[in-house]
Amino acid sequence: MNFDLNTEQLMLRDMVRSFAEEVVAPGADERDRTKAFPTDIFEKMADLSLMGLPFPEEYGGAGADSISFAIVVEELSRVCASTGITYSAHISLGGAPLAMFGSEQQKQEYLTKICSGESLGAFGLTEPNAGSDAGGTKTTAVLDGNEWIINGAKCFITNASYAKFLALTAVTDKAKGTRGITAFIVPTDAPGFTVLNNYEKLGLNSSNTTELILENVRIPKDHVLGREGEGFKQFLITLDGGRIGIGAMAVGIAQAAYEKALQYANQRTAFGQSISRFQAIQHKLADMAMQIELARNMVYKAAWLKDNQRKFTKEAAMAKLYASEVAMSATHQSIQIHGGYGYMKEYQVERFFRDARLLEIGEGTSEILRNVIAREIGC
Repeated sequence: MNFDLNTEQLMLRDMVRSFAEEVVAPGADERDRTKAFPTDIFEKMADLSLMGLPFPEEYGGAGADSISFAIVVEELSRVCASTGITYSAHISLGGAPLAMFGSEQQKQEYLTKICSGESLGAFGLTEPNAGSDAGGTKTTAVLDGNEWIINGAKCFITNASYAKFLALTAVTDKAKGTRGITAFIVPTDAPGFTVLNNYEKLGLNSSNTTELILENVRIPKDHVLGREGEGFKQFLITLDGGRIGIGAMAVGIAQAAYEKALQYANQRTAFGQSISRFQAIQHKLADMAMQIELARNMVYKAAWLKDNQRKFTKEAAMAKLYASEVAMSATHQSIQIHGGYGYMKEYQVERFFRDARLLEIGEGTSEILRNVIAREIGC
């Protein structure tokens, strides 16, 4: 086994870390306060050829691997989780379905715009009554001549306000259950398509989280993504890859919380010495360091399996589940180590705590992921 990153991955990590610290980090607290979307940051990331990182070069991508994708998400999330989740969703939920299931024409028309950053990637699966139960989709698509007519609603959709199109699921044959769900590519400026950006969130405030309303939205017959009736299966595959991104995001947040706690513990004095000399604090920091290392290795293993065309459903679920719980634990303990200052915004760790909370919910709740793992191990 070789646990070393290769030369390209190391260069990418160093470049993105510098970019994150110099460009993304300075405005992160202000963006969290004002809920301003970091448009300028993603324009700069497009200039660095990051927006199509893992996609083929013939569509404008960089042809990088999934470990490289995880590295970028981690480094961005270490300074601004809102930027990290925006990028993760852009790649793993917006671009990946097009790359995996799109026709050549669809890739040339749509994936190229994802890779260039002309459009952010978005993915329409969750509905008000169909979150963990994605098979309970109520949005419908009815064929009328050479057009599909789509009606329904989606919720908690990342990036849709900045997407020119997105992939979404709709029921095309109710009698077939999950085999009657189809994926479609839908332009967001289509008549009858409304994107609402009205959510008030606990954290990730400068990311874009929206509702989608579709009222008699008409799209051409050839806008089916993949094959009719395979949308549910396609999006399960998509979520496996997305969980690598959320796992990497969790590692980044946890790493940030740990670094802040270690720095504060070495600087803060009590009872005549640095609080890092107290065993209670040392044990907290030791546990954080150990858990982050384990989480990162799990994320990288899932990404490695994906890159080697091996089954990774179980490993992606494990990585996302464990890393998200590590992020919550690390941010909690970081606040505790900071004491009263940890509760104050100027020390940033309360932002990390708020941002981390979503990770136990999005792209598979911890409860659903335990079900996935149980199924994969033969229960």
